[in-house]
Amino acid sequence: MDTIKHLFAQKLMDIKAIKLQPNEPFTWASGWKSPIYTDNRKTLGFSEVRTFVKLELCHAIQQHFPEAEAVAGVATGAIAQGALVADELGLPYAYVRPKPKDHGMGNQVEGELKQGAKVVVVEDLISTGGSSLKAVEALRQYGVEVVGMVASFTYGFPVAEQAFREAGVELITLSDYAAVLEQAAKTGYISEADKAVLAEWRKDPSTWGK
Repeated sequence: MDTIKHLFAQKLMDIKAIKLQPNEPFTWASGWKSPIYTDNRKTLGFSEVRTFVKLELCHAIQQHFPEAEAVAGVATGAIAQGALVADELGLPYAYVRPKPKDHGMGNQVEGELKQGAKVVVVEDLISTGGSSLKAVEALRQYGVEVVGMVASFTYGFPVAEQAFREAGVELITLSDYAAVLEQAAKTGYISEADKAVLAEWRKDPSTWGK
């Protein structure tokens, strides 16, 4: 899996789905200053990378959650990825909205999942884990069993790791922040000095740059 992590990290950098700017940090919606910006949805625009993500997520599910009977994607970033994975595996599919619709049927889970079904959740990006675990809770309230989650990328924040442990959800990702830093430094995408700054950011992203 470590080989996959570094290979996928390189693919993300190649299509500029990951941008590293230690000296010109981005501002996230949360207000955090960040030297990295990740947009895994860009993988959908590159057929080779899109297929890579689909197949590797499928392999992760087959290896870690072979009991899965259905797939659920988290809106909006993982709706397409989840559908691709479910189609490849030949499993039922649904996606989870951030909150129930305020009209029509008021659904939060869109699609059709059997009550009690063993479901694996597909996500594109894990930061604090809050929105991902809200989707898990919505699925549990819907009446299915969440057996685990697979995602394209995680920042590996301690707060997220703790949240997943407390929620009883096993998380498997194709790549992570550490692999990106190693690959970026190895290929000259960033300098060793930049690597130190990026590593420092991950320790306490909420206060970094202030």
